[in-house]
Amino acid sequence: MSEPIIRFENVTKRYGKVLAVDNVSLSIGEGEFFALLGPSGCGKTTLLRMLAGFETPTEGRILIDGEDISRTPPNKRPVNMVFQSYAVFPHMTVAANVAYGLVVDGVAAPERSRRVEEALALVKLDGYGGRKPDQLSGGQRQRVALARALVKRPRVLLLDEPLSALDAKLREAMRSELAQLQEKVGITFLFVTHDQDEALAMASRCAVMNRGLLQQVATPSDLYEFPNSRFVADFIGSVNLFEGRLAVDEPDHAVVVAPGLPTRIFLDHGVTGAADSAVWVALRPEKIELHKRGDGRAPPRLEDTPEGCNLVAGVIRQISYLGSESVYEVALEGGGAVKALRSNLTRRDQEDFTWDEPVWLAWHACSPAVLLS
Repeated sequence: MSEPIIRFENVTKRYGKVLAVDNVSLSIGEGEFFALLGPSGCGKTTLLRMLAGFETPTEGRILIDGEDISRTPPNKRPVNMVFQSYAVFPHMTVAANVAYGLVVDGVAAPERSRRVEEALALVKLDGYGGRKPDQLSGGQRQRVALARALVKRPRVLLLDEPLSALDAKLREAMRSELAQLQEKVGITFLFVTHDQDEALAMASRCAVMNRGLLQQVATPSDLYEFPNSRFVADFIGSVNLFEGRLAVDEPDHAVVVAPGLPTRIFLDHGVTGAADSAVWVALRPEKIELHKRGDGRAPPRLEDTPEGCNLVAGVIRQISYLGSESVYEVALEGGGAVKALRSNLTRRDQEDFTWDEPVWLAWHACSPAVLLS
């Protein structure tokens, strides 16, 4: 991470008896595209609003460039905010909307016009200055809101679920545009969302929150591959979770016994947990291989696992076709169920599977993540 520009130091926010943010400490680097991620009511928007100056911490400090701004008025902070609802003025032209903050700040007309033109060009709205918001699409109105925030050249741009009002296709296009825009302007973006796909696609780092607490701060790939808790594993992407106990824990391998699976789970690494302690095993659906079972077929062998490990028998009960991939819900002989994901892009080179077909589920020893909480 680069040198921190934002620091939350033991920040707590209470609304009466409700604890919205609970003792959060977090540093965000200069030029980062940082995402605050979590379910509704987790405290992420409250944290953003405290940084913007719309809320005041009950306890703790918020610093920008080393200066405590916890009690600084919103208009005196080097931040600008883009709201979920865009909040553009319907009676003003696009150019007047973008220039509004500069007018309030008393910027001279020639300088103001130049900066408005630069901001509109930055968000690909050259030539749209004379239009009214009702003459624009949802994506264009969102760009107007971005231009209005960027024209003041803030040190930090705050985005409060800015894509949630857009349809799915436009939202996907705007993800790419936002990421490119952040890289071009080079300022720090702090992005709040409950949509994990948005966070993973755009952010350089993410913080996952739940019930006011910071759960994990990591890169998108580390959040997905190495979650630190059952909550993070379950919140980020689709996952199979099995409760079990740690039967063996050595430096180079471990074994978990899970009642939901009719076999032990072999891992090619240690867990550093107490023997016989309760654990959760997180296994992503795309890491599971499907193999035909029956008709005298021998069970498959995986290169990096001992015979009989990480191999479970089951029957396909449901297939969900999702275009580029399909999800297979497999009932296990022990009574549990597992979801496996297969790409449809190379289907011609794969075996086909159908409903009620007996199968083997197999996965490599490096695939599962073991969680101690």
